[in-house]
Amino acid sequence: MINVSRTQTEEDLQKVFGIRRKVFVEEQQVDEAEEYEFEDESVHFLALADGIPAGAARWRRTDKGIKLERFAVLPEYRGAGVGSALVSAVLDDIPQDAEFVYLHAQLTAVGLYKKFGFREEGDMFEEANIKHYKMVWEK
Repeated sequence: MINVSRTQTEEDLQKVFGIRRKVFVEEQQVDEAEEYEFEDESVHFLALADGIPAGAARWRRTDKGIKLERFAVLPEYRGAGVGSALVSAVLDDIPQDAEFVYLHAQLTAVGLYKKFGFREEGDMFEEANIKHYKMVWEK
C-alpha cells in the first residue's frame, strides 16, 4: 500500500530530506549545496510504502510557473508504483489556477512523466552532471 501526503511535521520533512540524501547526494553524487535549496518556499511530499518512507517530491512557484522537483524513490521501492503515486499526488495538489506547470526530468524518468501528460520541450541538457529534459504539462 502506497500513501503519499504533504509533509505536516518536521519529522516528516526530515524523512524527505533523508530520502533525497540517499538518492541524489549518495547515489547520484549531486553536490549537497545544489540539492538543498528553495526548501522553505517548497511544498514537500512523503511517500510511504506499507508505512515505510520510500519516496519524496516537492513543488514550488518560480517566475515561470509551478515547478515540480526532487522526485526521489529509494532503490528498493523502484518499479513498485511509488514514483507514479508521487507524480499523481503532486499534480493533484498544485493550485487549480496554475497556468504553466513544468519540471526538469532525468532521462530515466521521461517515460514516467509522459504517462501524466508531460512532453519534452527543447534540447537535452545537463543539471548536476545528469542528463535532463525540460518537460511541460499539458493538462
